[in-house]
Amino acid sequence: MANLGIEIISVFGLPPVEFVDLAADLGCQHISTGLSSFDFGVHDYPAWSLRDDAKLRREMVAAMRDRGVSISLGEGLNIRSGVSARDYAADLDILCELGAEVFNTVSMDPDPGRTFDEFAVLSEMVAARGRVTTVELVPTLTVGDLPTALAALRHVGRADFRLMFDTMHVMRSGATIADVAALDAGQIGYVQLCDAPLKARFASYFEESMFERMVPGEGELGLRDLLAVLPADRIYSLELPLRSEGLAGIGPQERLGKCVAAARRLLAEAHGEALAVLS
Repeated sequence: MANLGIEIISVFGLPPVEFVDLAADLGCQHISTGLSSFDFGVHDYPAWSLRDDAKLRREMVAAMRDRGVSISLGEGLNIRSGVSARDYAADLDILCELGAEVFNTVSMDPDPGRTFDEFAVLSEMVAARGRVTTVELVPTLTVGDLPTALAALRHVGRADFRLMFDTMHVMRSGATIADVAALDAGQIGYVQLCDAPLKARFASYFEESMFERMVPGEGELGLRDLLAVLPADRIYSLELPLRSEGLAGIGPQERLGKCVAAARRLLAEAHGEALAVLS
């Protein structure tokens, strides 16, 4: 069966326990999380911090146990100028306490050499905790395309340092279905699923990626063909912020319910009915 998840930016700051319940209610087994809330300006949710609030961590762990949901991805471990990967040691420990299985990183440091070296440090720290690291390519950031991401994998040289495959970012970076098909399946650690036009709709790439993506199958990324060449046994998690709907008063269950249904249909078509999570 396909492992379906929901990524944290899809819920615009929904508190952790409510996020767990939402995922379970939609039939998803996984969520991603960072350690603190971010004000997306969409919903009036209270601020929260898993870093500072041990009681909230215990409540989240209990909710995940009761609802059959796990944290498939830990976020917020970004490489930046003046920040060392070693600065994240305490955050890694908290994410491990919460049960996170994979840790994702991107680089905002304009120095590619330092970026790659910091990836190596971070992946070593994550591996010491028995987890896997993924590196995400984002067209506007230091690792902005598939060749650069693959160069990072070669530089780090660890089987537990893999590619985060965000469908929007990868296909917007200029990659083709053939390029994706040529990847070693072992290099792909996790898939973030959404749709989008092939050309930007917003002046800011950041704004589009953080706030307004498209329901799977409604864009131009060629998801049916793309999913067919991706490994069927990875986690497919919905990175699907729909700010316009949120501002129009459409709640997360309604917004994401249709996205989950669309993802199930596409995965069924790409990987076969036996591999899809059916409603």
